[in-house]
Amino acid sequence: MEIDKAKRTVRDAGIRLLKSGLIARTWGNISQRIDENYFAITPTGRTYDDLTPEEIVQVNIHDLTHIGKIKPSYEKGLHSAAYKLRPTIGAVIHTHQLQAAVVAAARKDVPVLNPQMKKIIGGPVLCTDYSLPGTKKLIRMAINALDRSGSKAVLLANHGTLCVGKDMEDAFQVALELERVCQLFIEKEFLKVSGYKKGDRDSIRSWYLKNYGLVKTA
Repeated sequence: MEIDKAKRTVRDAGIRLLKSGLIARTWGNISQRIDENYFAITPTGRTYDDLTPEEIVQVNIHDLTHIGKIKPSYEKGLHSAAYKLRPTIGAVIHTHQLQAAVVAAARKDVPVLNPQMKKIIGGPVLCTDYSLPGTKKLIRMAINALDRSGSKAVLLANHGTLCVGKDMEDAFQVALELERVCQLFIEKEFLKVSGYKKGDRDSIRSWYLKNYGLVKTA
């Protein structure tokens, strides 16, 4: 892919993810593979709503050096490792989306829950142990989980998600589907521990408030 097109693709994906509610402010990062040697990634500390294609940074996959004065995301190593793992990966998205972040905080693996999840994500979504963002340990655990699952997503304990795809549209759909299946997973887990017959958001909230004494009950 041409560098200018890759930068526009990353910028447009940031706006789309922002509007979808999967990312906020400067959280998360997005990249697009250019070729076997380079990828384009969001810069560090920039908001998505006013990000321009010129601010997207070109990074070397092999040594993580970058072109220009703007610093790339500190998670560039995680993106690079994903591209190295699978030559078919064309785009990588790291988010802190709500439902998936809840499951990641609980450090739970998500099994394949339905045919749609299997079709879009490709398999179970494993959760790593916790490690500080941007560290070699986090990268190693995330890539190992991605490799073992064979799927297109990983949950990072207390640090959100990693979603990959053959292109940006594919990675975006993985992120959307991951949010849906994580909500379904939360509801299923709630039914197990509560004995309720419904696992919707109102039921979960009511049970939580009742059991943790935050509201008075009759």
